[in-house]
Amino acid sequence: MMWNNEREALTDSGKKALQSEALKGLVKRAYDKIPFYTEKFDELGLKPAHISSIEDIVKLPFTNKTDLRDNYPFGMFAVPMSEVVETHTSSGTTGKPVIGGYTKKDIDLWSEVMARCLTLSGTTSSDVVHNAYGYGLFTGGLGVHYGARRIGATVIPVSGGNTKRQVMIMQDFGSTILTCTPSYTLYLAEVGEEMGIDFKRLPLRAGNFGAEPWSNNMRIEIENRLGLLALDIYGLTEIIGPGVGNECEQKTGVHLCDDHFYPEIINPDTGEVLPPGEVGELVITTLTKEATPLIRYRTRDITALKPGKCACGRTSMRMERIMGRTDDMLIIRGVNVFPSQIEEVLVRIEGTEPHYRIVIDRVGSLDVLEVLVEMNEKMISDEIKELEQVELKIKSEIESLLGIKVGVKLVEPKTITRSEGKAKRVFDKRTL
Repeated sequence: MMWNNEREALTDSGKKALQSEALKGLVKRAYDKIPFYTEKFDELGLKPAHISSIEDIVKLPFTNKTDLRDNYPFGMFAVPMSEVVETHTSSGTTGKPVIGGYTKKDIDLWSEVMARCLTLSGTTSSDVVHNAYGYGLFTGGLGVHYGARRIGATVIPVSGGNTKRQVMIMQDFGSTILTCTPSYTLYLAEVGEEMGIDFKRLPLRAGNFGAEPWSNNMRIEIENRLGLLALDIYGLTEIIGPGVGNECEQKTGVHLCDDHFYPEIINPDTGEVLPPGEVGELVITTLTKEATPLIRYRTRDITALKPGKCACGRTSMRMERIMGRTDDMLIIRGVNVFPSQIEEVLVRIEGTEPHYRIVIDRVGSLDVLEVLVEMNEKMISDEIKELEQVELKIKSEIESLLGIKVGVKLVEPKTITRSEGKAKRVFDKRTL
């Protein structure tokens, strides 16, 4: 089932023609309306007339998060504020927030692409969408809300927090689709189990989970504990919020809405465009966004692209699961480490919970990596020797994967702080 058959199953030639026309309009709009891009183009001796097809995108300059912060608050807007009907921001935890503006047409676009994403998980007008993404300046809550409304589904705008109440509402309101971060999904499962709720007896059928990296093993854990289909949704504030793409039931990659968001993969060090299948940094151009259009935005997400028709019938470009970020990448003793690599090991270990903390410190001139892993209730009664064996198993598997020494410590159940939004997993004391 597709939301928009015409756009989601375009032929190669039809897609190229559509993308080319959209890119020409975007470039002219950005050059004429946004001084940042006018200056960038002029530095390169580039004019909008030099862009005639989507292949010419490689001539255009990159945009990065620093550019957006340097032009805070409204320097990247291509329309007057009288045409902006909504704004959202990133968290701004590492500096000034990034602002995304929306015209009425942008809200319509957001509703359209989010309707596609929710349809990918099987959502119809008969469903009840339990939306536990945060409402407010964060894009998650309202993005899902707009898409569910476009489909005609019933939306429960429960937002984050008050977890016991959320479980009660799921049970009483007959929620069928769950939307939230994957880490919060597992917390809902944990709280529900404490309340004596058997999630497999609830009508929950599928979920669109995102806003943080998660592994396929975590997907299996979610599906087993909640008895639903767990699919990956992808988006970012700078582009539009959630709605950039979503997995289908085939689970063979995230289908990107590439008629609106043109993807490229580049070598993060050189900027060279890489061919499909090669791993690199994802770059996105917003072909149709009005208020805050972006040209070749460097997302810092590490992934690969998969062209070709999917078994579901869609021809949209697919993206592999996010493998990490160039700016969350930890460099420990010269080795590049992504938290998702450690998570892949932990969720395979029997007797532990999928809650962990990665602590990096510097002792003298040496970086030290320690992983705190939460035991489940059944392990509490185990002998110390058995617990030590589990610690050694985790240590051995992580060291084998990463090629560096790590410390592993099992901690008691529920001692690692739970998150009702994006989970904070990494504590790097070297920067304190």
